[in-house]
Amino acid sequence: MALELFGISGDAKPPVSSPSVDPTQTPPRKPADGRSRRLKPAADDSQDLWAEFSPPSEQNDAAPAPDREIGPAPEPLSRVLQPASFRHPQANREVLLGHARVAYLLSRVRRRSIGFVVDADGLSVRAPSWVTLGAIDDALKEKSDWILRKLGDAQLRHQKREDARIEWKNGSVFPFLGEPLKIVLDAEHRFKERGGALLEAPCAGAPRELHIALPSTAEPAKIRDAVHAWLLKQARAHFVARLDHYAPQLSVRWTKLRLSSAQTRWGSARSDGSICLNWRLLHFRPSVIDYVVVHELSHLRVMDHSPRFWDTVATVMPDYKALRRSLKDEATPSWE
Repeated sequence: MALELFGISGDAKPPVSSPSVDPTQTPPRKPADGRSRRLKPAADDSQDLWAEFSPPSEQNDAAPAPDREIGPAPEPLSRVLQPASFRHPQANREVLLGHARVAYLLSRVRRRSIGFVVDADGLSVRAPSWVTLGAIDDALKEKSDWILRKLGDAQLRHQKREDARIEWKNGSVFPFLGEPLKIVLDAEHRFKERGGALLEAPCAGAPRELHIALPSTAEPAKIRDAVHAWLLKQARAHFVARLDHYAPQLSVRWTKLRLSSAQTRWGSARSDGSICLNWRLLHFRPSVIDYVVVHELSHLRVMDHSPRFWDTVATVMPDYKALRRSLKDEATPSWE
């Protein structure tokens, strides 16, 4: 998520400091010809990050009854609890926002506004050289609610992904099209396909199986790479089929598909008809994947996130809001 402050007339990126603007969403920008519009996995219409951040508040102790023995006064809660801490791996500045200590990456760049970006690494700030450090910290404090909410959401998202981490071994299970899929190492290659094959569940209630032509002693990295190669093939076939299904309904024509491995973006579209989709979408159920496909195809008609864009999405997907929430709320496995 990005937030712009201190905009000056003529800047290519207008500021979002007006109180009428929802600070949890990146404002729509009017792109130049050929500029892409992207759907992010963790950002609002993009993938917004998920939980509310609730900083601790100071506790006021009630007065004890006069006939009871009074012990030592307890420490205020704000002194007992350590402040929340968020640290960018390349942090070079630190600021206290409410009860949270935020170490962020500050970059001096040629621009006319202060820009905030919250992603998987933490908070990054880009500011022109003439803006003082004090002014930057003041801007951060002004938007502290937005920043802390996004940092808390990013932290929760990271934890969910870690909890869903795949253990690369025979018998492990991971989500495929919203359903569990079991990895079966098959050294004898008892299937026709090269590399891997999707087989139906051996019995009722069991997950389907992905048979991989590797021995049971295969290293985790080799198992992961084999599953990844199989998923890439499945992703291209599935995405092409869904693009072909929805493009005529939206009266658009897509020209090229590229698969992405981005950590923070589900897809993008360019005015020349090229579409980029993240192969990790295959972890979601088909209806959620369809939402991302329709989202990107709709950008071939409206290259922003204006009401007209969402009206375009709704013409073929009236329940897009619920699917969009699922895209934000459901955790995908970590592949690192």
